[in-house]
Amino acid sequence: MGDRPVAFVTGSRTGLGRALAEDFLRRGYAVEGCSRSPAEWTADGYVHHEADVTDESAVTRLVLDIARRHDRLDVAVNNAGGASMNHMLLTPVATLDRLLATHVRGTFLVSRECAKVMQHRKSGRIVNISSVAVPLRLEGEAAYGTAKAAVEHLTRVMAREFAPFGITCNAVAPAPTDTALLRGVPPHKIEDILARLALHRMGRPEDVVHVVAFLTQPASACITGQVIYLGGA
Repeated sequence: MGDRPVAFVTGSRTGLGRALAEDFLRRGYAVEGCSRSPAEWTADGYVHHEADVTDESAVTRLVLDIARRHDRLDVAVNNAGGASMNHMLLTPVATLDRLLATHVRGTFLVSRECAKVMQHRKSGRIVNISSVAVPLRLEGEAAYGTAKAAVEHLTRVMAREFAPFGITCNAVAPAPTDTALLRGVPPHKIEDILARLALHRMGRPEDVVHVVAFLTQPASACITGQVIYLGGA
């Protein structure tokens, strides 16, 4: 327990989640992270939990553990997710169920439990990760885009419901970003997406990190209910 701010980042084992967690560490936070598998990295001030964000009891236990050890929670970033690119006629319903569970159910559960802790200090920041697949209405991403569209709606509703408790809720929607999530996507499909953006380049983890840092600093206390699309979607 102490005055050190605390951030919780889901999906922090690798890629964007790791980059976000490491940035919070650089900015003086104690950082709690989670994924369904052990982390591939360690750092002073970082605690990793093996947990599935779609499991209500697991999320409840995890957030309570963070609250007991730190007596505070300042930031929650809902980064855990998965992707799928396939024509709707060829998309199994199991794929839809998996994406909705991770992105929507997971974001709902983590945000709800974190807000319960944040409300005691009348302060908190929740940032959800969306995607440019929503405004671009990308072919082949019916399931993924639908899940992310739900995350954006949830973000806007949470912003209104949590505002009386001093908690802001925003979303950041990256362009295709150079992480493991894209390794199964054919290069020509990625090029097609980039061609539809104002900035015709791959996103980098630091692009997202900088926006999340902006939204979670004290000076951004009046920004809530917003979705920031990267790359000029």
